[in-house]
Order: sequence, then C-alpha cells, then structure tokens
Amino acid sequence: MPPPPPLLAALALLAAAAARPGCEPASDPAAACVDLQLSSCADAAYSQTAFPTLLEQRSREAVESSSEYILLSVLHHLLEGQCNPDLRLLGCAVLAPRCEGGRVRRPCRHVCEGLREACQPAFDAIDMAWPYFLDCARYFAREEEGCHDPLEKLRGDLEAEEALPSDLPPNFIRFAHHSYAQMVRVLKRTATRCAQVAKTYSIGRSFDGKDLLVIEFSGRPGQHELMEPEVKLIGNIHGNEVAGREMLIYLAQYLCSEYLLGNPRIQRLLNTTRIHLLPSMNPDGYEVAAAEGAGYNGWTSGRQNAQNLDLNRNFPDLTSEYYRLASVRGARSDHIPIPEHYWWGKVAPETKAIMKWMRTAPFVLSASLHGGDLVVSYPFDFSKHPLEEKMFSPTPDEKMFKLLARAYADVHPMMMDRSEDRCGGNFLKRGSIINGADWYSFTGGMSDFNYLHSNCFEITVELGCVKFPPEEALYGLWQHNKEPLLSFLEMVHRGIKGVVMDKFGKPVKNARILVKGIRHDITTAPDGDYWRLLPPGSHIVIAQAPGYSKVMKRVTIPLRMKRAGRVDFILQPLGTGPKKFLRELQRTAPASRDPLGRGGLQDEAAELEPPGARRQPTASGSKPWWWSYFTSLSPHRPRWLLKY
Repeated sequence: MPPPPPLLAALALLAAAAARPGCEPASDPAAACVDLQLSSCADAAYSQTAFPTLLEQRSREAVESSSEYILLSVLHHLLEGQCNPDLRLLGCAVLAPRCEGGRVRRPCRHVCEGLREACQPAFDAIDMAWPYFLDCARYFAREEEGCHDPLEKLRGDLEAEEALPSDLPPNFIRFAHHSYAQMVRVLKRTATRCAQVAKTYSIGRSFDGKDLLVIEFSGRPGQHELMEPEVKLIGNIHGNEVAGREMLIYLAQYLCSEYLLGNPRIQRLLNTTRIHLLPSMNPDGYEVAAAEGAGYNGWTSGRQNAQNLDLNRNFPDLTSEYYRLASVRGARSDHIPIPEHYWWGKVAPETKAIMKWMRTAPFVLSASLHGGDLVVSYPFDFSKHPLEEKMFSPTPDEKMFKLLARAYADVHPMMMDRSEDRCGGNFLKRGSIINGADWYSFTGGMSDFNYLHSNCFEITVELGCVKFPPEEALYGLWQHNKEPLLSFLEMVHRGIKGVVMDKFGKPVKNARILVKGIRHDITTAPDGDYWRLLPPGSHIVIAQAPGYSKVMKRVTIPLRMKRAGRVDFILQPLGTGPKKFLRELQRTAPASRDPLGRGGLQDEAAELEPPGARRQPTASGSKPWWWSYFTSLSPHRPRWLLKY
C-alpha cells in the first residue's frame, strides 16, 4: 500500500540524505548560541541552538539535509500519528540542542527512556529500528548533569491554573465552550477536588498529539472493584458536534460537587458504579470547528480527524460478519474478532485508542454523544440487507436496547415536546428513539463494534439540531440533558450480575453467560464477575466454560427493579475422561473465524495490532514495505533504519 504523496516526497528526501550512525556525540563546551531556525522544531521549548550539534552537524543547512532531520518530518505519517509530536521534539533536542548562556544543554535521559518504552511498539509495527540518534545512553544526560525536558512546552500551557473568583459557590459550573487547554484544566482540577472518588488518565493521543483525556469516578478510582459495573460516555467523536463535549465537562463537575455536598443519589451512583467520561474523542477536529466559531460553523467543518477520517466510520465492520454467522447453526455471533484485512487500511490513532481502552475495563454500558438531530438511536447501524439504505435491523438484544434508549429520551424535555422542531426528521411517533439502520445505514460505527466485539451495549444520542450551539444555549442544553445522563448511567444496574467460580471458590474468567432466546453471550471478567443487562421478565440463564459442566438457572426480573439481581454460578469440573472433556471443549469453544483460529475477544491476537501492523506481511528476512521507496529513489540509504 503506497504512502500518501506528502510522505512519498519526504521519503525521497530521506533516501537522498546520507546516513551517519557512526558519529560520536559532541561534548558540551562553551558555544555561540544562535536562533533556532528549523521549521520542524519551531515549537520546541527553547529558541536558541548551537553548532556543531551533538551529531557534529556544523550548520543549519547540514541539519536540514540530513536523513535524521528528514526522518523526524515523516515519522508522523509513518507511525500514523503515534507518539506525535513527542518523538519529533525529542529528536530536535539532539539535532538542534538547546543553548543557554553560551552553553549547550542535553535533553534528559529519563524522558528518552519513557518515550522509547511507549513508542517502540509503533516502530516494531512497521519493522523499523529505533533511530540511533535517539540512543538514550549516548545523546542524553541525567538530571544531576543539568539536562532539560524537551517536552516541557508540549503540555506546559495545560498546567497553568485559571484564577477563579474566591466567592464562587462550591457547585459553580461555567457554562461556556472550552478550548482543549481549558478542558484539560477543568478535568484535572475536578479530579483534584474530588481525589477520593475521581482521577484523570489518558487513553492515547490524537493524530496531532493531543491526549484523549478521561475523567473517572468511582469509590476506588483507578481500580476495578468486584461486581461494580463500568460505564463510559464519549463526546465529540465528530469534531464539530460539540454539545456532547460540553455536557460531559459539566457532568464531571456536577458529579464532583454533588458528591461533596452529600447528594444521596450521586453518592450512591459513584459508590456503586465506575464511570468514565471522555469529553473529546476528536480534539483535532474540534480545533478546526472552533476556529470558525459557534453559529458560523459549517455542517461538516471539523467533522473528521486530522487525517480526514470520519471516526464513526473507522471501526471494523463486524456487522457484516455477524449477518453471515447468524445464518450458521451453532456459530457464535458475539465477541467477533477484528478481521485481518482491517489493519491494511487507515486506522486512526483515536479509533485504536478506543479499541485498546475497551480491553482495559469490562465495560457494560456506553453512550456516544452527537449533534445534528434530536433522537436516540441504537444498534444495529448497518442494514442486514447491504443495499437497503433504511431497514429495521435489530440486534438479539432489541428489547434491552429500546429500554436503554428510552431511559434517555423519556426524561429529555425536548425529545418529548411535541412543539419542538425536529431538524427535518420528526421522531416523536417513535418515542424519539430509532434503530440506527432504520434511520440510515452505515458501516464502521462505534456502537455496532462495541456490541459485537465486547460485552458493552452502546447507544448514540443526538443532542440537538445545532452541531456547534452558541454559548448562550449551553445552560439550557445542560438542563435538558442532566437528568437523561443520570438516568442512563443508572441503567447499568439493570438485569443481573454475579460471580462464576469453580468448586474451590476460584474465579473462572472468560466463562460464557448465555440467555435462552437471546443469541448474544457475554463473558466473565478476570475476577470471574459478570453483568448481563436484561429486560424485565423470566429468563433461563446458563453459565459454562471449557472443562466444566454448565449450570442453568431461571431468573425473574420484576418490572420496576432498578438494582441488578445477584446470580452466582459454581461450575463443577467435567469427568476426567478425555473424550468427554474434548467433546465439551469443542462444543463450548468459540468458532474459529480468522486464519489463526483465534475466536473470542481474549483469545484473539495478543493485543490490538499497532498502526500499520499486518498491512503487508513479508517473508522472514525480507525488507519492510517502506524500504522499496528508498532503494528506488536513491543509492544513499539509511540502513540504520533496518532492524536486520
């Protein structure tokens, strides 16, 4: 798969540049500081450098023509946004060392070591060696030697606190649009204020290098607690649909304040639920939309990420595979693995971050907040007949999904208001909820992927007709959506939950929980706990795992039950006869659906593939896909990029 033209041009320059991996690092004597005039290093945390560099380059022209410098300009594309701009700034600190007061300062070794640990998998994915000039022991210094952090400016503007008036009430929320830096500050300040129940963490980076920051609320933040369900809310997947971004920023502050004020509902919610809020999945697209401003933003400006990819069309299409498997007797149509060919195309770092995130926690429930209409949709989003643009295409959990959608829509005043303008599509007769494919069909959506690849049920909420509402409308939007958001979060406690153990009390992970009449199984978490969202009624529930006999129980869920019923299972090992064991193993094991025979979520390839992985498999010892461009463009080839 050829790289895009900008990458091809950069590769041509890289191939034409001479490699110099044998240069010894220069010492750090007194130096004449000169202005830093390298375009790729313009956003460095310092403004002056000195020559010769640590690689003995004696002029700006020598640096700009070097293979090392040109590599920094193409890594962004080669690694598909991973570790950007950190690696570029790290490389700049070597190619254009910091100069202060007539002396050169080397970058810190611990920064290099941390980046190497985080970014090595991205290099491995494209069969590229770690660049020699980023040798942490050779070109970097220890803190006691007076080193500097080349990444200090990268997050520096996020650290400065905004001064807030001292007379504000403790539950004050500023109903305004938040820039990326403001969003990060608010989330971190909120987590600090409610440190006993909140923390922030990043699930990855956007293509342009912004952290995808999550704020988490739970009784023990940072830890999964036995039988405590996990729920996630995601906003701003389309960069110009900003209402969801702001609602989640406000929700974080509201949960913190109300918890501290002793609100019994919020305290109960946070003490029994682990809640993860990702206000902005597409911060790069938001910057494009925000530059045009509220009220002036076009219908599509900023919708995609920085790679021009629609993130809600970028997930693996597992729905097509589901329709195929659904017609095969005995085949499992849940926990469908990611197909090999998916990795041959463009996978946005934001998409990959979400998929990896889903591996870190046993999410039960999720919602994605959008804008442009006023309705709640639920899977499937892709029509069961691929040529039908609108076709009712329910999941096996149609009843439960309708309950989840109604939990939001029924308490939203505008979704129930008959006088409200419906943006060209009046969903009132449907109760302001709709099956996604019955609205319009598309592939690669996040909701279908959640349901078919994991245990998580996800709905899509369209918050209003205006994608980028004016600031004065934000308070009203919050008042309309506060109760629906809380109502939806509480839905994670519907159905049943429990623990699957063996006869010695040891948890059985990856055991299957089946419900008769619903062809969609869920699996137990590593601690053996599970959660099965179910509508009211009588259900036959079965727990089974390879090597154990299955256990069946009848459960009845009352109509108004709002707390998950506890249903534990103790599995007995099968008889020692090998034939009986093998028969049960074959019957319960997931059907192989990829060339390597790995079926379920946990059994699939060890981790989600890094960017570019599997793109063009090569025979052992052959050159990686990108090397052919070097050999075709110039005889001068940087062999230090090869791993073998």
